Amino acid sequence: MNAKYSGQCLCGEISYSVYNDPVFTGNCHCKDCQRSSGSAFIPAMIFHEKDVVVSGEARYFESQVDSGNIHKRGFCPNCGSQLFAQFSNMPGILGVKAGTLNDSSSYIPRLDFHVGSAAPWDFMNPDLPKKKGATNS
Repeated sequence: MNAKYSGQCLCGEISYSVYNDPVFTGNCHCKDCQRSSGSAFIPAMIFHEKDVVVSGEARYFESQVDSGNIHKRGFCPNCGSQLFAQFSNMPGILGVKAGTLNDSSSYIPRLDFHVGSAAPWDFMNPDLPKKKGATNS
């Protein structure tokens, strides 16, 4: 069976395959995502963790977000690519950074969220719905 989604870090030490559709896709414009990516937003795909097959081991770093929840970001320990995210308020869920996909055309965002924190130079697709805060608030 072919994976619907697959990707890897910059050096190839960590790769992943997903055989089911994401639970959610969207562009997060929060300050944490801006700082951790060095860009205007993170294009995120959210999957059930059990549906993601990972080869290699990411190194996770924790931070507390504005809501008080813990956000863990997973990086390749060799090249530093940010691949994954785990959320204390959503057990069993794994976020995948769409920029790590082998075929980036398979990423279709459905929402821009945390747009209240967007950088003034950020350009958003006017056709996507906008949410000022989090997707689950």
